[in-house]
This record gives sequence, structure tokens and C-alpha cells, in this order.
Amino acid sequence: MQKMMTIISNVLRGSASRNAASAVVLSRSYADFTPEATFDIKKVDIYRLEEGPPLTSTLTREDGLKYYRTMQTIRRMELKADQLYKQKIIRGFCHLYDGQEACAVGIEGGITLSDHLITAYRAHGYTLTRGGTVREIMAELTGRRGGIAKGKGGSMHMYTKNFYGGNGIVGAQVPLGAGVALACKYLGTDQLCVSLYGDGAANQGQIFETYNMASLWKLPIIFICENNQYGMGTSVERAAASTDYYMRGHYIPGLRVDGMDVLCVREATKFAADHCRSGKGPILMELQTYRYHGHSMSDPGVSYRTREEIQEVRSKSDPISMLKDRMLSNNMASVEELKEIDIAVRKEIEDAAQFATTDPEPPLDDLCSHIYANEKPFEVRGATPWTKLTSHS
Repeated sequence: MQKMMTIISNVLRGSASRNAASAVVLSRSYADFTPEATFDIKKVDIYRLEEGPPLTSTLTREDGLKYYRTMQTIRRMELKADQLYKQKIIRGFCHLYDGQEACAVGIEGGITLSDHLITAYRAHGYTLTRGGTVREIMAELTGRRGGIAKGKGGSMHMYTKNFYGGNGIVGAQVPLGAGVALACKYLGTDQLCVSLYGDGAANQGQIFETYNMASLWKLPIIFICENNQYGMGTSVERAAASTDYYMRGHYIPGLRVDGMDVLCVREATKFAADHCRSGKGPILMELQTYRYHGHSMSDPGVSYRTREEIQEVRSKSDPISMLKDRMLSNNMASVEELKEIDIAVRKEIEDAAQFATTDPEPPLDDLCSHIYANEKPFEVRGATPWTKLTSHS
């Protein structure tokens, strides 16, 4: 009996100790963390500007946790997409964004969701930051009815409000973005358009044509070149006579930004947005970033660069690790708190993957639907005379 009482006593003491520890962590969560901190950021190279973005950035604890969670979500989502692709559950073209998370999250931190954004085919991260859910994105990748484009768009064609894709033609989204910016100016709104492209697309003639038109009409557009150092399998040095992409606009002001630092990207985007909203016309940003995966899932990514190069970038410049270190070293979060976010993100990704592999595929009857918005149903000619399909908005 005495032995049993001793065991019970030890159990109760252990429970009390654990509860006390939880109470300490909980109380620290609300009282002891630094609410905001100011950080030095890398100086931005400028072109045709008298001054550039600030050399410091103030980060609140709330924003820091939000940025950390969003970047982790993009990272984990892309790693899960890689896994599902190798299992042949995701098919077709698939371009992953891991390594470049600070670009998407930093840009969104510098504009509002009422602004507009258009990008190329490496679009999963932007679909999330523009308001899409992980479930919708994963289901779109697997071609299911619950996908963000109802299973019809796949990896390269995802859309949300004020987000125009996801475009498969190299560089073609840039003039479309200028059209969106023209609409903003024509309608007299205070909105702008962010038009993104990669270093590989930067040599496209249609981009230079768009620079000219945007400058001539003083359109509220931020051209952003996400320079991840390789256009498909070709390094920028082998593809471009000048790799100063931020100077390519010639008569358009430019910024060259550390695209691996979410705070640096955010401050530069705020600066660029203020430039556009003040009526000064377009501005060009080059974000120096790096993709960890190959160009697409058909590219192993190590035939034109070494594994050591990739690992060096991971160890020295990883955008998630950089933000995490800043927050921990300035008492803006605890290791336990960030681990809890990691666990929650992994669960969200797993739940989304489960949905994406069990949700039904869209029926054949939906093949020609959504051609127009707000139109009465109409018949669409099929591939053969006896095929009759109807389009519903």
C-alpha cells in the first residue's frame, strides 16, 4: 500500500511539474517576447534613382510569425508536390518554388491584396499568398474537382482574386500585367500591378516592348525579375550579355534586391509601390534568389550546377532559416513555438494531400464550362459531330 501511494505521489508531482512548465511557456508567450525589433538589411543597388529603400526594417512579432508560417507552408507544400510527382500522382509540367519563398512573402508584405499580381509558371507560392488554400492548390496539382481552377489548370494555371496566374508562355504574362496596370490607371484606382518573370524570360522581346509602353503611359506597374541564377539549365552569365537585370528598363528606374531576405524584399516592394502610386510610372526590381529544385520536375538540377553549390546556399542564405534566426536571437519567438508552427504546417500539408488524392476528378460534362463569366449555358462544338457539351458559367 505504501509503495502504491509513493507511485501515485510521484505521478501527481510529475503532472504538476509538466503543467507548471506549460504555464511558464504560455505566460511567456503573452508577456515576455519582444513585440517588435529593427534589423539592418542589405543595401539595395539603385538605377536612375536619387535614393533607395531604407537600410533598416522594423518587424513586429505578429508579422514575423505570419511570414515564418507562410514560408514554411510554401516549402512543405512544394516538397509534398515533389513526392506526389515522383509517385506519378501529379502529372505534366510542375515547377517548384522552394528556396524562393522570401520573394513571394516579401512582395505581399509590401503591397495589399487589392493590388494585382501576375507571374509565370512557378506559381504555387503566389497562389497561396494571394489567398488560395493549400487544399485548393494540392487538388489542382492532382487535377481534382476541388482544385483552385476546378482541376482544369494544373500546376501552371492557378488563379484567385486579383491574381492572374500562372502563365505557361515564357514572358507572355508581362504585357498582360501592363494591361492590368492600364486598367488601374484608366479606372482611376490607387491600385498597381506586379508583373513577375524570371531571368530566362528577361531576354524576351515582348518584355522590352512592354517596358516602352509602360514608361510612355506612366503605368502603375512593378516589373520584377526573379533572378534565380539559371534559366532552365543555363546560367545567367551564359545567357545574357548584361546580367544587371534591374538596369534593363533603360529609361525605367531599377532596384537590385537580396531576394533571400524577406525583410529586404518587403522594404524594396514598399518603396516601389510608393513610386508607382505617386504617379511616377513603372519601376523595375531584380530579386537575386535561388531555387533548390531543378527548373521543373524533369530536371534533376545537378547537371549544370553542383550539389555543393546548392548546399552552400541552403546553409548560408536560406530565407526561412534567416528569419528564424532573427526572431530567436531577438527574443521574438521561442524554439518551442516555432516547432509548433512546423508541426501544424506539416499536418495541414498532409491533410491537403489526402484531400488531393481522394477528391473526385471533374466529370467530362464540365470540360467546356467556365468559358465565360455570367453567361447563359450554351452548346460547345465537340471534337466530333456527335459530341455535345454545354458551357456553364
